[in-house]
Amino acid sequence: MKKINCSPRPGWQQFAESVGFAFHTFDGEPYWDETAYYQFSLQQIEQDLEQPTEELHQMALAVVEDVVNSEQLLQQLAIPEAYWQAVRDSWQSAQPHLYGRMDFSYDGNGPAKLLELNYDTPTSLFETGFFQWVWLEDQLMRGEIPQHADQFNSLQDKLQQAFSELALPQPFYFSSVTDSIEDKGTVDYLMDIALQSGVDARYIGLEQLGNADGQLVDLDGYAIEGLFKLYPWEFMLQEDFASTVLTSKTQWIEPLWKSIISNKGILPLLWQKFPNHPNLLPAMFDQGKALTPGWVKKPLFSREGANIELLTQQGQTVKQDGPYDDSGYILQALHPLPKFADSYSLIGSWVVGDSAAGICIREDNSLITKDSSRFLPHIILD
Repeated sequence: MKKINCSPRPGWQQFAESVGFAFHTFDGEPYWDETAYYQFSLQQIEQDLEQPTEELHQMALAVVEDVVNSEQLLQQLAIPEAYWQAVRDSWQSAQPHLYGRMDFSYDGNGPAKLLELNYDTPTSLFETGFFQWVWLEDQLMRGEIPQHADQFNSLQDKLQQAFSELALPQPFYFSSVTDSIEDKGTVDYLMDIALQSGVDARYIGLEQLGNADGQLVDLDGYAIEGLFKLYPWEFMLQEDFASTVLTSKTQWIEPLWKSIISNKGILPLLWQKFPNHPNLLPAMFDQGKALTPGWVKKPLFSREGANIELLTQQGQTVKQDGPYDDSGYILQALHPLPKFADSYSLIGSWVVGDSAAGICIREDNSLITKDSSRFLPHIILD
């Protein structure tokens, strides 16, 4: 695994905006960064990332089975009691799921270590599935990378296949918080893939969802029988219309059982069920003790590194503030992200359905990967 500097494509910003990638830069700082790329061998991809991703995915599903059958575990994960049966029913009726992303610490020498699972509202889909693939094709054409270079990236193809096979109700709605440019861009990308797959895809802002006699409805009062929501279940269940989740006949993507896998409480449960697995880090539920060197403290509900605190073996504290301070916490053994040049690198490994589907790489100047981190492309080269 190497980080290699390269020349950005001339005019890539204009191209990005022409294809809907309006969030390539945030507050004047680059989010998409093609001044460098990461290079992997095929063996690193297949043995250290792809194979463990699919194995860990099946392990996570096994934990879901344990949780839905245990009131004690549902409570430990801070899932509201009023929704326990609905979570259980969504799992036992095999409500289909679409995608997820695992985050790994990996420096090219296995085993990759699982840091967390993003299985409810993972973003960076467009950047991974489309924009870094176009980067690869363009740089091959320009001679900036070796002609036999490839990329671990079947994300868009697998998403299109999934939409073709899911047998979704028609029309099928897609929703996000309308003033989030990144979320809307992600949803627009998914809608475009769904449309290409023959789905009658329609957008509705999350704030526009209505309730008529317990059924989720659109602005015209028509029943929403199927909905993809880029909005976390833990937030959804706190909204005024949350009770509609229990009464509506809507097919949700992601299904309610994904609230278990997207919860960081799954990390200690994975460690308890599969102790000493080479891709797992020791983890436990926080008992309120002081953080000790070599450990990380994470909220059950957190995104983009918010409210995470770690203490290095050398006694250095790294902490990221945020709004997720009203739930429980877990502790996880620290496996620091590898440092390439001046940046710490995190690998996101995608799952569509039950299959590994590609990787993305985020860089940060901190050991905690935040919402201000950069996205860099990658290649496979032997």
